[in-house]
Formats: sequence, structure tokens, C-alpha cells
Amino acid sequence: MFVRIVKIGFHKEYVNTFLSIFNAHKLQIRHFEGCRFLELYRDKLDSNIFFTYSYWDSEDHLEMYRQSELFNDIWGKTKILFDRKPEAWSVDKIESLN
Repeated sequence: MFVRIVKIGFHKEYVNTFLSIFNAHKLQIRHFEGCRFLELYRDKLDSNIFFTYSYWDSEDHLEMYRQSELFNDIWGKTKILFDRKPEAWSVDKIESLN
């Protein structure tokens, strides 16, 4: 399982705008071909920082999403709200215990 973790920070006045954008598109992202899981987290110490976790069948599936009209629409709406450069990690899931 291929996992993508993205850390994004927003100007305080745009946090609700980001949450509205995320909520409007979360099901489309989750049901994009190859996406198996999607979560959004909020930092406990800085409420302007969020993390997205998404699980993908492969790096190619993530890349198809990143080249899609959906991604470009969401990215265009959110990148203007950032207060810092986003950070992203691509990792392979080794083990999960429930």
C-alpha cells in the first residue's frame, strides 16, 4: 500500500475556507481510481496546520490523481490560502495493527 502524507498550513482567516473546499471534494478524492483511504487531521498545537493521509494502490494512481482536473481544481483553490510551503511524504505502508 502506497501512502501519501501532506502537511499544509493556512492563514488563520482561511481555515474555514479550506475546510469547506475539503468537505466539498472529499468524496470525489476518496472515490478517485486507486484511492483506498482518505483522512484529514488537524494539529493539536497549531490549529492552522492540517495533514492529509491517503492510501493509494500505487504511485501511478496517485500521479493520475495529481494530473487530473479534480486535483488541479482543488489545488488552485487551496494553494492561495497557504501560509507556508506544503510538505509531502510518500511512504510504503509496512504494517497496520487495529
